[in-house]
Amino acid sequence: MPLLFFGKDPETNGDHSPTVWFDAEKGEFVFQGWKADEELQAECLKTGAIPDHEAVVRLPVRMAQMIREALDAAERAPVR
Repeated sequence: MPLLFFGKDPETNGDHSPTVWFDAEKGEFVFQGWKADEELQAECLKTGAIPDHEAVVRLPVRMAQMIREALDAAERAPVR
């Protein structure tokens, strides 16, 4: 599965920081972010359960351009 890499949080040291990818083969965005704390999870649970195979993560707004670039790549990808 080749991932298209769009970047890491520019305000971290580059290791193990929030990251954005796009998987064109599966038509999916891939995000690495900070794990949600209990307060955020509780707030998210107000709209429904979070399955065991899913997670809530945070990404800083300074990564918006990388996310936009990943969205553009998704729009150019073949329709699944």
